[in-house]
Amino acid sequence: MSAQTEDEAESSSEDGRSAAAVKDTATAEAAGSASAARKREQRGWYFYDFAVSVYSASVVTVFLGPYLTEIARAASDAEGFVHPLGIPVRAGSFFAYSVSASVILAVLLMPLVGAVADRTGRKKPMLAVAAYTGAAATAGMFFLDGDRYLLGGLLLIVANASLSVSMVLYNAYLPQISTPDERDSVSSRGWAFGYTAGSVMLVVNLVLYTGHDSFGLTEGEAVRICLASAGLWWGAFALIPLRRLRDRAVVREPGATAAGSGWKQLIATLKDMRRYPLTLSFLLAYLIYNDGVQTVISQASIYGSQELELEQSTLIGAVLLVQVLAVAGALGMGRLARIYGAKRTILGSLAAWGLTLAAGYFLPARTPMWFFALAAMIGLVLGGSQALSRSLFSHLVPAGKEAEYFSAYEMSDRGLSWVGPLVFGLTYQLTGSYRDAIISLVVFFALGFVLLARVPVRRAVEAAGNPVPERI
Repeated sequence: MSAQTEDEAESSSEDGRSAAAVKDTATAEAAGSASAARKREQRGWYFYDFAVSVYSASVVTVFLGPYLTEIARAASDAEGFVHPLGIPVRAGSFFAYSVSASVILAVLLMPLVGAVADRTGRKKPMLAVAAYTGAAATAGMFFLDGDRYLLGGLLLIVANASLSVSMVLYNAYLPQISTPDERDSVSSRGWAFGYTAGSVMLVVNLVLYTGHDSFGLTEGEAVRICLASAGLWWGAFALIPLRRLRDRAVVREPGATAAGSGWKQLIATLKDMRRYPLTLSFLLAYLIYNDGVQTVISQASIYGSQELELEQSTLIGAVLLVQVLAVAGALGMGRLARIYGAKRTILGSLAAWGLTLAAGYFLPARTPMWFFALAAMIGLVLGGSQALSRSLFSHLVPAGKEAEYFSAYEMSDRGLSWVGPLVFGLTYQLTGSYRDAIISLVVFFALGFVLLARVPVRRAVEAAGNPVPERI
């Protein structure tokens, strides 16, 4: 080979290496840019938990149950019954029945919303509508006074149903803004953000409620302000995810319209889910054990105030303890999931839930110390069991069907969680004992444990066509 030919070959080789280096650099820069954009969306996504968890903590868990029950009792007849739509209902069961009605409404709305969201790709505007409908209904609780129990029930139904619909859309972003190996940590951080918000607002509520006289307020006025402030908080902080999350383009079938195809796509989704029986097996287990979780959350304040005869300030303090420990619990169980896998960690939490309710049955009345101990046990398992269930399900969703499948998940999470409150309310109506009502919920955790233990999650992830994380 001549010297000139060798020089040309060497130059060509250097040019090739240079082009490869430029390509590698461009690829690395693109990957870095995509990672930065993903992290930005994740940070925005966390803030919807931050926005909405105050409603769950302050309204559903602490204030509205006892307050609405007192309003219903003020409107009750001599036998202690109110008569919404002419139906005799024991005043002490009205709140539980209202929760059940709200989730039945959510069942009707969530699948349609999920189907339309996937069809159009426009999750964000639909999230905005649901969020601000719920926030407005919650803010409207300021006007609950006297014997307006029907208004209270109506606002609760609207706010709860709006929350459920918004969570379908919010959760559907999780597979889009995180890689498979990030899911557990991203989901856990979202729950941690939510419980942090609940803690902050409960401190403010505790100061306002316990010191209402010094603020020139009656006890009822203080409660109404606490309820309304949750709606204002929800609306204000929902702006952050609505600014940072982005919609993804979808490919529509020719001639199809989003609104006209919603129910058709829902029917197709239900048929399609039969192709993934292991995903359905997980949903069934989750439906059952999460029904117990949601009922404990919504009925704990009723149990504390009516059965254990605890002061409202004690209940606020206990729920505040739950919120603080739930942050640690969500993050801690996220770390455990990296070691033992999400499924085993969730199973451990379900065993802890059953033991906690059994302990709650034997709590003596008028003993705040034991109630705080029970709250601590709940806090340590609450956030983690919810966060890991969400991230585990995200691995079982076929790509491109996130909102549809998360509507089914949210039906399990909130929309079909009417059985627990109904069982709780019926048990009380039949026995007159909140202790019997609370112990009836143990069966939800026991049955959920058995069903989840039987789900082969690795095969379920593979069947959905998704990469299997190292630990699951």
